[in-house]
Amino acid sequence: MVDIVVVGSINVDMLARVGRHPLPGETVLGDDLVMLPGGKGANQAVAAARLADRPGVVAMVGAVGNDQFAEPALSGLVGADVDLQHLIRVDRPTGIALITVDEAGENSIVVVPGANQAVTPRLVRQAGALVRDARVLVLQCEIPTAALAEAARTTGGRVILNFAPVAPLDADTVLRADPLIVNQHEARGALQALGVAPSDDDDDETLARALVAAGVASVIVTQGAAGALVAEAGTRGLMRVESVPAPRVTAVDTTGAGDAFVGAIAFRLAQGDGLVEAAQYANRVGAFAVTKRGTQPAYPCPADLLPEA
Repeated sequence: MVDIVVVGSINVDMLARVGRHPLPGETVLGDDLVMLPGGKGANQAVAAARLADRPGVVAMVGAVGNDQFAEPALSGLVGADVDLQHLIRVDRPTGIALITVDEAGENSIVVVPGANQAVTPRLVRQAGALVRDARVLVLQCEIPTAALAEAARTTGGRVILNFAPVAPLDADTVLRADPLIVNQHEARGALQALGVAPSDDDDDETLARALVAAGVASVIVTQGAAGALVAEAGTRGLMRVESVPAPRVTAVDTTGAGDAFVGAIAFRLAQGDGLVEAAQYANRVGAFAVTKRGTQPAYPCPADLLPEA
């Protein structure tokens, strides 16, 4: 049995470094342009797989095109020994993300899904045994929502749903998350998917509590350099809410840090950690990732020394 199955997107990242992000209608000059493997699904799969001490811990269900970008998109997955038996190639362009990163390490991203649109319920059903038997299933929202719903219904394992980018998911799929991983904006979108109208001035804790009250078993609200907030449903109507600080580091590139966090959560939950303990570890993995350029190449391996909170 594969420990972790990721159903999600596979992209090539076209990453340009700029002094600052352009204003609407403005052109700025970039310092350089690099092509790297990316996609939220692939990033999370690679992040989890690179933390493992053996191959085959993680499997990926996804799609790339029959074009010149397919091999670069897959290079990180191959290098991390991710199981690709349920990868398909289709007659569409491989997904592409256009990314600019400024001097402070902040990014701006435009995603063109391409072949990721071919990740359908049919593909999930073709990988049915793999998805059903996974210890942990990881989902994000860069593929059609019908495939996410099919995967969430199929698995007998724990579902991690990273509600990013915000998508029109049905309430049943959101409620299968344990945990639901969101930032503040995505938390509002998840509440709306559950038929709850958030207030404009709700803070992270209020949003997390509202999601758990609406029926989500557990929620992690990511808070960037500050760390994360973990909320879990308890017995007798009790709720556990805990702030988990992140290590302080100098950020070089924040692209893909959230995916490193999600992959690390999946890895530690598959190892049997509790959610707070997994979040503490994932904060360290995310902090490590932002100290290097790029996404998948920046993710740590077991031999790497992670920063301490």
